[in-house]
Amino acid sequence: MISKQLLKKYDVAVPRYTSYPTVPLWEDNLNEALWIQKVQKAYQDFGCNEGITLYIHLPFCESLCTYCGCNKRITKNHQNEGPYIQGIIKEWEQYLKVLPEKPKLAGIHLGGGTPTFFSPENLRKMISFIRESSTVLPHAEFSFEGHPNNTTMGHLKSLNQLGFDRVSYGIQDLNPLVQKTINRIQPLEKVIEATGNARKAGFKAINFDLIYGLPHQTVKTIKETVDAIAPLKPERIAFYSYAHVPTVFPAQRSFEAHLPMKDQKRELYETGKRLLEDLGYIEIGMDHFSLKEDTLYQAQQKQGLHRNFMGYTTQPSKMLLGLGNSAISDVYYAYAQNTKDIDLYLEQTNLNHLSISRGHLMNHLDIEIRQTILDLMCHYQTPLEYLTCSRATISDLEDLADDGLVILSRGKVQVTELGKPFIRNICAAFDQRMHDQRMRKFMFSKAI
Repeated sequence: MISKQLLKKYDVAVPRYTSYPTVPLWEDNLNEALWIQKVQKAYQDFGCNEGITLYIHLPFCESLCTYCGCNKRITKNHQNEGPYIQGIIKEWEQYLKVLPEKPKLAGIHLGGGTPTFFSPENLRKMISFIRESSTVLPHAEFSFEGHPNNTTMGHLKSLNQLGFDRVSYGIQDLNPLVQKTINRIQPLEKVIEATGNARKAGFKAINFDLIYGLPHQTVKTIKETVDAIAPLKPERIAFYSYAHVPTVFPAQRSFEAHLPMKDQKRELYETGKRLLEDLGYIEIGMDHFSLKEDTLYQAQQKQGLHRNFMGYTTQPSKMLLGLGNSAISDVYYAYAQNTKDIDLYLEQTNLNHLSISRGHLMNHLDIEIRQTILDLMCHYQTPLEYLTCSRATISDLEDLADDGLVILSRGKVQVTELGKPFIRNICAAFDQRMHDQRMRKFMFSKAI
C-alpha cells in the first residue's frame, strides 16, 4: 500500500492528460479558416498514410447518472435523433469539402451521452454516409459505447454489419446501493444479456468500464463486482477513478457525504487491481487492464500504445476529428472543440459552418512536451535530451526522485513501480503551461 504521507502530498488536482496542453489552458487563438489550414496540413503530412480517426459525440440520455462528467442532454424525446444525425452528416460534409482527397478512415468511435439512445436505423444512416464518402483502411477499428439496459440485438447486428467489432459497456458498479445512489440501475442480468448478444452478433472484443471511489463502495462491494463479471471475461476492463468535481457537475453533490476517504479510495483501487490481475488481466498505462490476447496489450509490448481524447488506443493516427456538439479534434498542429450547445451546433452546421467554439495552435515547445507526456503515459519513461526543462520542471523532478517515484539517469526519466499510481503528478512536472499559471485555479479531478 502507498504511504499516507505520499497520498496526502500528491492527491492534488491535476489533468488526466488526454491532451497537452489540457483544455483549460488552451490559448483560444484559432478561427475556422486557420483550423481548416491545419486540418489540410495534417492530412497531407499524416492522414494520407495513417488515415483519420473519427470520434462522434451522441449526447442524449434518457436519465441522469449523477456521477457522470460527460456532456449530455437528458430527454426521452427521440424526435431529437433525426435532426442531430443530419447535423453530424453536414459537419462531415464540411470536412469532405476541404480535404484534398476522399479521406482514408482509420477508425470510428461513438461516445456520449448514450449512443444507443439512437435507433439502429439512424445510426446506420450516419455510419453508411461516412463509410461511403471515405476509403476505409484494412486495419480500421470501429467501436461504440453501449448501455447494457438499452443496447438491443438490433443495435449490435446493424453496427457489426457496418464494421463495428468492439463495444464498451458502462458497468461502473453492480452493488444495488451504489447503483441507486448514482441513479444507474442496471442488474447483472442485463450485463450478461448485453455481453452475450454482442458475442452472438459477431463482436470480437468487449470492454467493461468500472469506477472506483463511488459513494458507498467498499472493498467488499468491489470484490463482488469483479467476481460477478469474471465469468463474462471481457477482453479489456477500464478501472477509472471517480472524478468528483461538483462545482462543474452539481448533481455530484447529492452523495458527497458517502464518498470514500483518500486512503479508502486507494484501497479500493489496489483491491480491484489485485483481483483483476488474479484473473489474468495486465495493467496497461493508467486505469486500463487487458488480457494478453487483446490488441491493447500487444500494442504496449511493441511500444505502439497511443493516447488521445478517447483514452488509450492501438491506433497511431495523428488525426482525430471530433463530430458533434462538444466534440474535440486533435490534428497534431492544433486542437479544436465544437460548441457544447446542441441547438447552436445544429444551427451552425445547417449554415454549412464548422461549429468551433475554442481551440489551440501548437508551438514547438507544446509539441515537445506533448510527446514527453505521451511517452510517460504509454511507456513509463521518456528521454530528456531533446527537451529544454524549466527550473520548475527540474525542481519537481528532483522532488519526485527524492520520494522514489522516478529515477533520473542517463538523460531519461524512468517511472518506478511506486511511481506508477502517481503518473498524472509526474506528467504535471513537465506541464509548462500549468507552471506558468500556478496561481490560477482549474477544475481538475484529484490525482489519486
